[in-house]
Amino acid sequence: MEILFWALAVIAFVIAEVLTIQLVSIWFAAGAFVTLFATYFFELSWIQQLGVFIVASAVFLVMSLPLIRKRKKNRAVATNADLDVGRHATVIEEINCDKGTGRVTLSGVNWSAVPENENEVISEGTVVIVKKVMGAKLLVAPEK
Repeated sequence: MEILFWALAVIAFVIAEVLTIQLVSIWFAAGAFVTLFATYFFELSWIQQLGVFIVASAVFLVMSLPLIRKRKKNRAVATNADLDVGRHATVIEEINCDKGTGRVTLSGVNWSAVPENENEVISEGTVVIVKKVMGAKLLVAPEK
């Protein structure tokens, strides 16, 4: 009867893992599988079976931690905004913080722009470099 319990536990944990796809219960499925075999080959009490399950699940969890950490590190994906930093744009409306004006065109797209140096006025037609994307505005500096 105990073997049937652990077999059902393996199936339940595998189904839970398939439904979540988040590595939530895979360690419990592996621990239940080890416990199933230990129960089949050895006469174990419920407490011993529970101990085998806990230890085996913990071992599988510890063994998979390097894989999980590696997977998390590779998740950084550059956004389109990050790709625009360092590119050249052309001023189509004078950039002046005092007047609240400033527009540039970058890859055919019209952007609102502010100068990197707040006191600087950048005239129309100047080629600027994008320093930062701030929502719908670009922080720019004249090309030197």
